[in-house]
Amino acid sequence: MILPFVWMISTSFKSQSEVFAYPPQWIPTEFHWQNYVQAWNAAPFPRYFFNSVVVALAVTFGDLFTSALAAYAFARMKFPGRDAIFLIYLSSLMIPHQMTILPSFLLLKNLGDLWAPLGLDTYFALIAPFLASAFGVFLLRQSFMQIPNELEDAAILDGCGRARFLWEIVIPLSRPALATLALFTFMGNWNSYLWPLIVTNSDTLRTVQIGLRYFIGQEGASQWGLLMAAAVFVSLPVVLIYLIVQRQFVQGIASTGIKQ
Repeated sequence: MILPFVWMISTSFKSQSEVFAYPPQWIPTEFHWQNYVQAWNAAPFPRYFFNSVVVALAVTFGDLFTSALAAYAFARMKFPGRDAIFLIYLSSLMIPHQMTILPSFLLLKNLGDLWAPLGLDTYFALIAPFLASAFGVFLLRQSFMQIPNELEDAAILDGCGRARFLWEIVIPLSRPALATLALFTFMGNWNSYLWPLIVTNSDTLRTVQIGLRYFIGQEGASQWGLLMAAAVFVSLPVVLIYLIVQRQFVQGIASTGIKQ
């Protein structure tokens, strides 16, 4: 698992000729530190980083909010057709993301014709389609179902409403699952390439993954040293976030699959 990252870091310090040396060299004969400076200046990466952070955080918090509400309803509330509705909602996971791109694009285009801020080439287009996910509901539902019913009964006897029970009891007890969902959501949107490429036209709204295209040429003429240097600083935020929530992430993965 670590090997590709080591090779990425090693290549980021190499010259173009040394990248294709055979046999491959793990340690460059000369470290080209300027690759990082050239990569950072080759594209408006400060703006790309800002856009990626805004989009990834907005989608992460939005998905956590909507998933927590829906998961609580499916896990703790009883209403006619609850399980059938959940299965139908869960079945949307079988639909590939690529199949929803065209309908989402046309929907945003039509919204933009009505009101420009809701159309293409806006932050709304980058964020809105991902503010809810069936995977997030499933993950949190599994965690919410493990909370003892006696705890909820005691809270109701003390006059605690459903909303207060969710935010003051269920959410704190489900922090590992929330951290897991937050990591998956942030990572997925940070690494998103196809959707931002389709719905944005201006550099002011492009994200870091599109910025990596600056170093990829045609017919194998890519600037590999600069590309790997850019890939290193583009990957750092995800790696740092994983290290921060690692303990909660492991607990969330271990606990959310126990009870069906």
